[in-house]
Amino acid sequence: MSADARLVVISNRVAVPKARGAAGAQGGLAGALHSALKNRQGLWFGWSGKQSESGRTGNISTQTSDDVTTATIDLSERDIEEYYNGYANSTLWPLFHYRLDLAKFERETGKGYERVNERFAELVAPLIEPDDVVWVHDYHLVPLGERLRSRGCKNRIGFFLHIPWPATRLFVSLPYHERLVRTMLHYDLVGFQTQEWLDSFLHYCREELGADVDEESGSVTLDGRTTIARAYPIGIDWEHFSKLGEKGEARQAQQRLMSSTRRRTAMIGVDRLDYSKGLPERLDGISRFFDKHPERVRDLVFVQIAPPSREDVESYQVIRATLEQKTGQINGARSEVDVVPVRYVNRGYTHEELFGFFRAAKIGLVTPLRDGMNLVAKEYIAAQDPEDPGVLILSQFAGAAAQLPDAVMVNPHSPDDLAHAIRVALDMPLEERKERHEKLIGTVRDDNVQNWTETFLRDLDNVPH
Repeated sequence: MSADARLVVISNRVAVPKARGAAGAQGGLAGALHSALKNRQGLWFGWSGKQSESGRTGNISTQTSDDVTTATIDLSERDIEEYYNGYANSTLWPLFHYRLDLAKFERETGKGYERVNERFAELVAPLIEPDDVVWVHDYHLVPLGERLRSRGCKNRIGFFLHIPWPATRLFVSLPYHERLVRTMLHYDLVGFQTQEWLDSFLHYCREELGADVDEESGSVTLDGRTTIARAYPIGIDWEHFSKLGEKGEARQAQQRLMSSTRRRTAMIGVDRLDYSKGLPERLDGISRFFDKHPERVRDLVFVQIAPPSREDVESYQVIRATLEQKTGQINGARSEVDVVPVRYVNRGYTHEELFGFFRAAKIGLVTPLRDGMNLVAKEYIAAQDPEDPGVLILSQFAGAAAQLPDAVMVNPHSPDDLAHAIRVALDMPLEERKERHEKLIGTVRDDNVQNWTETFLRDLDNVPH
């Protein structure tokens, strides 16, 4: 990208700084995007997260802070219901996470999705200057590139999908699937989290669209237009996250968990309350472990932190009730006056507190049924004491599994497999823990979110256009 090319990021939500410079202090994806935008005095456009008081989607609100301009719009109640709760989170999200049984295919929500993407294009197009480079994010905005092209936007436009791309046989169950993918081929560069998701996308383009696909370069040519598709595994903000351990809030959280476990080993899970995270299956595995090793109820305490999400979507209400029921069953069967084996916490914590909890926990349990990447796995590794590191138990179906082969891998669908992995982690000698951690930490440190951002944007600048 030329040094003077401005960057325009478009995503469903925008991390609007609360005060001057505040966004620069953030970690994770928001921090990395903010850093890239700051370097190029860029613009970040998306939904404010609020419902429009006028009843209509629109009215851009802008502010500039730390050389970054954010432009946000409010959505109408109908658009939130059809585009966000509906098509994005009740159709695409479950389907892309291999939960066809939960996917709802409704014509009205599909129309709402297209309508909001059209509205995004209509509102952001006048803000895009001829030399700008545009980077669109995630499943909410798949058709946006094509909508911008239809408005005469000739800029370089890249797209990154933060969630899995499903196998072709599954994806074709989506009504108008061909139309959706054809819109993706209007981007210059399309990025996926893992090679597996990329391979699935290329397979679909070749088999279903009849596109000319070059597996080596990732080029997809259809109707005279070529798109490059590649894998870009996302990482954490290593520098920012690793420094959190120096903060008092992190130390207090670490001490809090350690003192409350009374010499028992703490095992931790931190996940959004979402069916893709495999939380009921995780509790089944823990229940199986205690069934096989009832005497170890005094050796292990499991802490599940699961902040609520998308509470307006019915399937999320169901999973919350299921988790409360399963937790109650385990604790009812295994608790003593002074021992409760599972602590289920339905709230969120700051990054500093999570660092402290991760540091105190000698086992990290990250067992999604399907995940684009899962950065919690990388944060858990980053928080460990290299002289006495904990053990990461990781689902083979997390995107992170391809990068972190030295974790203890499990099939999250198998309670026996989970129970066995917990026993292995609980009894793992220090030397093996240190050896595994040394390999894991190198990957987490080197494949960080800043490198991810720079690599994607460099490739976007270099693709033929």
